[in-house]
Amino acid sequence: MLQATSEWIVDGEFIVSATKTSKTVLVVEDNSIQREGLASVLRNEGYRVLAAADGEEALKYLRGDPTPDLLLLDMMMPQPDGWQFLGQLRRDPGMASVPIIITTGLGIASREWAISLGAAGLLCKPINFDELRRELERFR
Repeated sequence: MLQATSEWIVDGEFIVSATKTSKTVLVVEDNSIQREGLASVLRNEGYRVLAAADGEEALKYLRGDPTPDLLLLDMMMPQPDGWQFLGQLRRDPGMASVPIIITTGLGIASREWAISLGAAGLLCKPINFDELRRELERFR
């Protein structure tokens, strides 16, 4: 049975949600509506959710304890963008092991493209929540 969920906003940017019995997913998305929508779906699926509006905020979470179990990464965001963020992440051995699912509206995106960037998966926007659930199942 899942524990009650707590939610709060820190510094007007981070949204943190926690259940005591689930894996943690970090959502990195600059669009607040998309970020909150993903967080809501993930909470309903029983995940603990950390959310950041940009790569700098996400790096703070990844350097903290505990490290998230999975990361959903928007590629088109302010500094650093998704490509720069991936580069920073991969240079740090402590963070490099976190699986990443890229979320993007780029028309050129394919699973092969995402894997070539070091990601474990891809979700094209607008995100289909059934596809999101299937992708998440691979990491439960």
